[in-house]
Amino acid sequence: MQGTVDGFTYGLVTPLVAYLMACLGGALGLRCTTRSMLVARSWRAGWLALGSAAIGSGIWTMHFIAMMGFTVKETPIHYDKPTTFASLGVAIVMVGIGIFIVGYRGASGTALFTGGTITGLGVASMHYLGMAGMRLNGKLEYNTLTVSASVVIAVVAATAALWAAGQVRGFLWSVGASLVMGLAVSGMHYTGMAALSVHLHGTSSTPGGDSPAALLAPMMIGPLVFLCLAGVVVMFDPLMVMGKPDWTPTENRPGIPAHPAVPHPGRRPPTRAGRNQRHRSSRTPQSW
Repeated sequence: MQGTVDGFTYGLVTPLVAYLMACLGGALGLRCTTRSMLVARSWRAGWLALGSAAIGSGIWTMHFIAMMGFTVKETPIHYDKPTTFASLGVAIVMVGIGIFIVGYRGASGTALFTGGTITGLGVASMHYLGMAGMRLNGKLEYNTLTVSASVVIAVVAATAALWAAGQVRGFLWSVGASLVMGLAVSGMHYTGMAALSVHLHGTSSTPGGDSPAALLAPMMIGPLVFLCLAGVVVMFDPLMVMGKPDWTPTENRPGIPAHPAVPHPGRRPPTRAGRNQRHRSSRTPQSW
């Protein structure tokens, strides 16, 4: 027996709020990625880690806000806590790998393709692992073709967002990149939900796990607080809006002095004749 699936129990409220959360996490994370390209390598890892956590928290929060509007008419839906937490960890780690690749290798060529692919796969992995944490009196079944389309959407849009973030062209580019990232997460989520069908069991027992109100609402407080703190860090950084480096790190290479030679203010540079005279005098022994 097939269950009656409804992904819009509260109308457009949950999709819109979920999309805004995805855009918020994407905006903070991509701005941190942009900032990492403007500083020395010693600071780069910190900005990339903050960006990874912001994007991971944003897409995780987006997913479960959207899931608050998901119901199956014939059975209650509960969630397994360890699996739900694991989906957050997977999101942060896989998105972090993709962002670190782009942050250190640049947003072009093989690095962009690899980083965008891993980031998109991280979004998809978070979604389907979060779905695996659902507990209901039925079995989840997916259409393989639609699932593949959802993964492609996530990878393509994530790659485009990382490319836009890597251009380092100011605030508007980052806003556009965050909208693309939000579109990647939301488009992937609802395409994946379109692939879902529920085959109900014959029993009417209460499924294990916690209800959405008892589990998801308290769990989302942590990521939301983190996003607010990340937003404060981004807003108080002087280069977040300008998108320009405040200094250029100096690389000390072998054979190249760390500081250029500065001529003495009271000494005139020697002429060519003077240099030749000193050279001859150093080679000719003096007579006494």
